[in-house]
Amino acid sequence: MTFDPVDASCVNALRFLAVDAVEKAGSGHPGTPMEAAPLAYLLFTRFLKHNPADPSWANRDRFVLSCGHASALLYGALHLCGYGVSLEDLQHFRQWGSKTPGHPERGLTPGVETTTGPLGQGLATAVGMAMAERHLAARFNRPGFDAVDYRTWVFASDGDMMEGLSSEAASLAGHWKLGRLKVVYLSNHITIDGSTDLSFSEDVGARFAAYGWRVLRAENAEDLSSMEKTFRDAQSEQERPTLVVVRTHIGFGAPTKHDTCDAHGSPLGPEETAGAKKALGWPVQPAFHVPDDVRERFRRETEKGAAAQAAWTELLAAWRKAHPDLGAVWDSFWGGALPADWTARLPVFKAGDKLATRQASGKVLNALAAVHPWVIGGSADLSGSNNTLLEGEGNFRVGDYGARNVHFGIREHAMAAILNGVALTGPFIPYGGTFLVFTDYLKPSLRLAAIMGLGVVYVMTHDSIGVGEDGPTHQPVDQLASLRAVPNVTVLRPADAAETAWAWRLAVERRKGPTVLVLSRQKLPVLDRSKLGGAQGTAKGAYVLSPGSRPKPQVILIATGSEVSTALAAQTELEGRGVPTRVVSMPSWELFEEQPLNYKEEVLPASVRPRVAVEAGGPLGWRRYVGPQGALVTMERFGASAPGEVLMEKFGFTAGNVAAKALEIMNR
Repeated sequence: MTFDPVDASCVNALRFLAVDAVEKAGSGHPGTPMEAAPLAYLLFTRFLKHNPADPSWANRDRFVLSCGHASALLYGALHLCGYGVSLEDLQHFRQWGSKTPGHPERGLTPGVETTTGPLGQGLATAVGMAMAERHLAARFNRPGFDAVDYRTWVFASDGDMMEGLSSEAASLAGHWKLGRLKVVYLSNHITIDGSTDLSFSEDVGARFAAYGWRVLRAENAEDLSSMEKTFRDAQSEQERPTLVVVRTHIGFGAPTKHDTCDAHGSPLGPEETAGAKKALGWPVQPAFHVPDDVRERFRRETEKGAAAQAAWTELLAAWRKAHPDLGAVWDSFWGGALPADWTARLPVFKAGDKLATRQASGKVLNALAAVHPWVIGGSADLSGSNNTLLEGEGNFRVGDYGARNVHFGIREHAMAAILNGVALTGPFIPYGGTFLVFTDYLKPSLRLAAIMGLGVVYVMTHDSIGVGEDGPTHQPVDQLASLRAVPNVTVLRPADAAETAWAWRLAVERRKGPTVLVLSRQKLPVLDRSKLGGAQGTAKGAYVLSPGSRPKPQVILIATGSEVSTALAAQTELEGRGVPTRVVSMPSWELFEEQPLNYKEEVLPASVRPRVAVEAGGPLGWRRYVGPQGALVTMERFGASAPGEVLMEKFGFTAGNVAAKALEIMNR
C-alpha cells in the first residue's frame, strides 16, 4: 500500500494530541507517544481488526499498551478511530472523573483491553489473552469455519523488557507457540535515569529467539512503507509468537529533548512543544488540532472493521447451521451462566473424617470442572501439592490447546498475569495455585486483577506454620494481612472441608474480584455440623459455629482455618470450668464486613468484650474484632523448622493456651 502526505498528518495528529494533552494536564509522558505515533497509526488503521462501534466484538484483535505511561497515545488513537473518547476527554487527560486517566484502565475507557502501567504486566497479560484465543479456537473452530480467529498485539518498552515478569511470560508464550501474539518492542534506549546502557546491554531479540519467538528488526519507525512490510511479515506468522524490535527515538521531533530522558515523564513545556511542532510541520496553534482530512482518513480506514465484523457474523451464522451443538455452547460461554444445579454436584464430606482443606479443595474443583466446561487453570509447578489437577483432562500444550490443565512452571508472577488475560477474554473461571508464602511473587498481578474486578481464583495452600519442617522460608506469617489489605480481594480461610466447598461456591458465584482460598497442608477434622453451625455461614464471612452453654457467653473465641478446631477444644475446656464460651468461625473478614450491623451484632455482641482471636499468622488487623481488651494468639515472629504439630504447640496454638488467654483477659 502507498502512503501520502495525509498519512504523515495522521501520524503527527496522534503525536501532538498526546503532547497537548500532557501539556494541558501539567503532567504525563509525552516522549513515548512521540516516538510510537507512526507505529500506532499503522496498527490501528491497517492491521488491527477492530470495530470502534462495537468494542466488545468477540473476534476483534486485542491491543495491549504494556508501556501504559504512553496512555495519551492510546487515547488519541481511540478518539480518531471513533471509539467513545471525545476531544474533550483528551483535554481532560489525568483529571478527576475523566475517561483518560494517567494509565489505561479497563472498564473506564472504551477500547482499553486491560489496565496497564506497572511495566511487564501488559505483555504478560497479553500472553494470557493469546493463550485463551488458542483455547477457544481449539474448542470452537471446525474445518472451513474459524469462529475464533484474532490476534493479540502489544506495544512494549525497554522497561517492560527489563522486568522479570516479561521473561517468565515470554518463555511460556514461546513454549506454547502462541503464533497469534505480536509484540512491538519500542527500543528507544532511554529510561527515566538516562541511557539504558546504565543498566541494560543485552540483546533482547536474541533472548526472545531463545524462547522460541520469531524476531524481526526495524531501524526506522518513521518509514511507514518499511514498517508496513515488517508488520505484514509479523502478521503472517502463525507458528511462533513474534517480536518486532523497532529502533525508536523518544521525544521524536523535540528540539532539545529528542533522545533524552527529559522527554519521558514530564511535559515538554511551551517552548519545546512549539519547536517540535515547527520541526515536523505542524501548526503551533490551536492545541488539539485535527485537520478534516485526518479525520476522514481515520474514518475511512476504520470502517473496514465494521465490514470485517459483518463478514464474521455471516460466517458465524453458517457455522451455527453446520454445528448447532457448538452454537449452543458458544451462547452458553459468552452468556456466562453457571450450569443449572451445579451446586448439587459438589461433594459432601463425612463428619469425623480428616483431610486437609487443600485435599477438599481438589475434590470440589474437580466436581465443579465436571459440570462447568470453562474452568481452566493449574499451578506454578505444584499441582500435586495444591491439588489443582483436573482429573481426566489433558495438558494445555502445542497440539492440545483445548485442554484445561495449565502447567505454568515455576513462574508464579507470570501465572497470575496470564490468568488475568484469560479472565479478560471471556467468562472463564481461571484459577492458579501455589503456596501461600509465594503470594509475594505474584502480588502485582493479583493487585491488577483486584483493580479490574477480575474473578480469578487463587488456590493458596500450605497456609501456616503447620507446613512444618520446611521452616520459616515456607511458613507464611505475613501474607494474610497483606492480602486482606488489598481492596476488592476476598480472602477465605476455611476451617474444614465443608467450609472449603462453600469457599469455592462463593468464588464462582461472586466474581466481583479475585478470591484467595487459603488452605491447609495438614489434615483437619470434618466438623460435625449436626452439633454446630452450618457451613453456609461461610457466605457471611463469620458465623457462630458453637454458641456454648448459654445464650450470652462470657468470652468469644474467634478463629480461622485450622485454628478453629483448636478454639473448639478450648471452648470445651473453658465450659468445663464453668465459663460460657462462644466459638466464631471467621473464614473471611471481607464477607463479614459486607454484612448488616444487626448480623454483626448477633455474631459479635458489643456487650461481650472478652474476646480471643486465634490465627497462625501475623496479628495485624485483628484488634478490629477483639478490641483493646481482647487477646491475640497469633504469630509475633517467623516460624521454625520442626514437625507442624510441634510448632503449633511451641507457638501456643493449643487449647490450653487459648483457654488460659481467655481466663486472663476475663480476670483483668
